[in-house]
Amino acid sequence: MAKVSTNITIDADVKKQAQELFADLGLDLSTAINIFLKKSLAWHGIPFDVTSEKPNAVTAKAIADAEKGEDVYGPFDSVEALMEDLNA
Repeated sequence: MAKVSTNITIDADVKKQAQELFADLGLDLSTAINIFLKKSLAWHGIPFDVTSEKPNAVTAKAIADAEKGEDVYGPFDSVEALMEDLNA
């Protein structure tokens, strides 16, 4: 199989961290990228979930409430106490 060269633009810090990670795995960056591309072809897409790290509105409200100490239940002294509160 013929090899070709390609250029990609990535963040310098990301590249450095990735090179260190892959070196620990016994790989160079080119080999790791080739593995990713081959897996993508086999999966007919990206071989892992691509999701937003931003929480949805319900989760964001729960986080904000918890940070303010609002709408927080517990702590409970036992599972029984938790269940009693849940079933109330």
